[in-house]
Amino acid sequence: MPAAPDAAAQSASGLSALLPRSLLWQTFALLALMLLLAFAAWSQIVRHFEQEPRARDLAQMVVSIVNLTRTALVNADSARRLELLIDLTALEGIRVYPAEDDDTLTPLPQTRAIALLTNEIRRQLGPATRFAGSWEGLNGFWLSFRLDPLDADEYWVMLPRERIQRPRALEWLGWGGVIMGMALLGAYLIVFRIGRPLRKIAQAARIVGQGQYPPPLDAGGPGEIAEVADAFNQMSGDLARLESDRAIILAGVSHDLRTPLARLRLGVEMSGAPNDDVRAMVSDIEEMDRVIGQFVDYGRSEPQPPEPIKLAQLIADVAEPYGLRGLKLRLALDDAAIIRARPVALRRALRNLIDNAERYGGTAQTITLRTTALGDRWQIAVIDQGPGVPEAAIEQLKRPFVRLDEARSNPQGAGLGLAIVDRFAKAHDGRFDLANHPDGGLIATLTLPGIHAAVMSSG
Repeated sequence: MPAAPDAAAQSASGLSALLPRSLLWQTFALLALMLLLAFAAWSQIVRHFEQEPRARDLAQMVVSIVNLTRTALVNADSARRLELLIDLTALEGIRVYPAEDDDTLTPLPQTRAIALLTNEIRRQLGPATRFAGSWEGLNGFWLSFRLDPLDADEYWVMLPRERIQRPRALEWLGWGGVIMGMALLGAYLIVFRIGRPLRKIAQAARIVGQGQYPPPLDAGGPGEIAEVADAFNQMSGDLARLESDRAIILAGVSHDLRTPLARLRLGVEMSGAPNDDVRAMVSDIEEMDRVIGQFVDYGRSEPQPPEPIKLAQLIADVAEPYGLRGLKLRLALDDAAIIRARPVALRRALRNLIDNAERYGGTAQTITLRTTALGDRWQIAVIDQGPGVPEAAIEQLKRPFVRLDEARSNPQGAGLGLAIVDRFAKAHDGRFDLANHPDGGLIATLTLPGIHAAVMSSG
């Protein structure tokens, strides 16, 4: 029994996947469907109410032709009847043949219009009137009549089918298609006029999400769209002012806190205290300075625009100071790896990843830095040999001020290093992922859009 809802849900999801996702095409498809349904309904209504009067007119015409033909045959000289039948065929397209018992006949199409026509003709000519779609292989509108109701001889008269069928059906259909196309074009233009400013607003919102500020949007167009554009421009301006104020505050905090720390460190080093106490206090001061630096880095906006970067060269430069102070690093770098990013922000993100690997994996481990091509993107992986992290806590580590329970006894860091890396990835249209290594340790990966080497060489 539970399989039926699952099948229904799968079919519904498959149907939704086939539908257009943009507002422009969803609205256009809805308008097109409504127009098509309205056109089909209008055609059926007109056809339904037009068929009866048309059938009466056609029946009257057919009855008149039969009566005139009967009168002409009755009144014509028997020697000239053949000549009369030839003239009817040549001039009017009307053929008259005597009916035989072994005539080969095919019935007329079974449609409402034909039924209305034949019923009306039978009402006027009599119930004995017969109809056929062809007689002896000759196609047309065939009906039988007698020269006299008491006469045993029966005749077939054929009218060209063009006189019975609706004239210019294809022409009417063509004009209907032209009108329908014009209506759809108008619907597309209406929806496009609404969708274009919305796309511009979405593009500007993505730019704001990357930490940049686009030029003001055009506030023209429909009133509702103009109101949204004005509100977005005001929001963007407010965010720019807040960002400027935050940069000023961060600069002041960094200066006002680091200057006393520098004096404090100098005083500790010149205090004459035992060397162990001096080293411990200096370590605490340095850690306070690093925490301040993390706060400043997390709240800092990067004014420089992205530029092409050779990953192998930049990662080697970042790793060199760690190697000089004894940390074991293994570099597996692809020289073809080129991305577009802000160099200062990328260096900061890589240092945070290496510091995090060193802090929780120890100095005796070997940290691997690797670049791998993933389609049109490049992945930077930092792999440590530490204890790893619980699977349930992996996503939490990307949030600000989050540290593992096992690390709370460690006073180092403010829990902002990985949050800074995650913010860098999002600002560069990339991804930041954490995963446990099968052999132990943590794999931190940055996946960023790559660029072609020709762009780098032309630059």
